[in-house]
Amino acid sequence: MKLTPDNKLKKLIIVGDRVLIKLRKADEKTATGLYLPPGVQEKEKVQQGYIIKTGPGYPIPSPMEIDEPWKDRDDNIKYIPLQAKEGDLAIFLLNGSYEVLYEGEKYYIVPQHSLLMLEREEEL
Repeated sequence: MKLTPDNKLKKLIIVGDRVLIKLRKADEKTATGLYLPPGVQEKEKVQQGYIIKTGPGYPIPSPMEIDEPWKDRDDNIKYIPLQAKEGDLAIFLLNGSYEVLYEGEKYYIVPQHSLLMLEREEEL
């Protein structure tokens, strides 16, 4: 599921170091052969799904310029971007993630530290 301009998900804003994930069917195998067996999903509380949206990343505090009070202050927040990108297949821990229902569909909000692995479909 891709995010498009006429998509209902464009209204959602994910904050900080979190990503929005839609689960994929457990019995599916990716084109590269990645498969998460059902036993692992149940026992280890691990799931897999596609990243639909990402937050901006980790905020970086602005350096204090006390010694130069004549300079204009730059109040724009800067971020260290996340490693995860929209469209990536993510394997993540259910602990620490939050299940949400949005317009009848189930999603998970997952912090980056709960992501275990990403698979990205792009040419090398």
